[in-house]
Amino acid sequence: MNYNVSANTLVNKVILVTGAGDGIGKEAALHYAQSGATVILLGRTVAKLEAVYDEIEAKGYPQAAIIPLDMQGATKQHYIDMASTIKQQFGRLDGILHNAGMLGVLTPFEQIEESTFDEVMQINVKAQLLMTQAVLPLILISEHGRIVFTSSTVGHVGKAYWASYAISKFATEGMMKTLADELTDTNVRVNAINPGATRTKMRASAYPAEDAHLLKTPAEIMPLYLYLMSNECVAVQGQCIDAQPK
Repeated sequence: MNYNVSANTLVNKVILVTGAGDGIGKEAALHYAQSGATVILLGRTVAKLEAVYDEIEAKGYPQAAIIPLDMQGATKQHYIDMASTIKQQFGRLDGILHNAGMLGVLTPFEQIEESTFDEVMQINVKAQLLMTQAVLPLILISEHGRIVFTSSTVGHVGKAYWASYAISKFATEGMMKTLADELTDTNVRVNAINPGATRTKMRASAYPAEDAHLLKTPAEIMPLYLYLMSNECVAVQGQCIDAQPK
């Protein structure tokens, strides 16, 4: 698939990026801003969000906004309030990148701790459902609304010892496909990205012995992230696309 988009494809768009403090989320936020978007940076660590905000500012991109939020403890009301704030400040939301995620613990199935499973499902599934519910009315009034989830190879092919994370990503793909089907006859496009093996902290925690320099950087997989958020992405709906197809 050709992921070429115009240089200013996101001009005047408002895009929310979760987990925007580092890794893929940070890179996506910078690329969206570079393409003209006003980016709302959401994450748990204020200092990291401020650093991304400052980098966007220093490069002369549209001024970003910051929403500090711990998705582990956030309630439905937190997301409703967040959507209300976005509506007051910007009037709409053109896209959301659900990038924030939690790996949990790699362990045999019978040894999965209930508390760990609950934490992974809270961040990777429930929080994303509640957040999407809250902002959907804003995205629906956008001329080209975009919702992009983050899946994984283990989100469509089960892998031993990855149960908590894999189950959450199977659920993410199911959520994406269901929502995409509901919104088929709207201007909203709903898809997911499988980043693949990328040089991130989560990858390093899962594969500590791996040579990270052999992996693609977040910047190298950004064409797909830009395309799925762009006006050019019209025909793609309900798809989970590999950023690094084999």
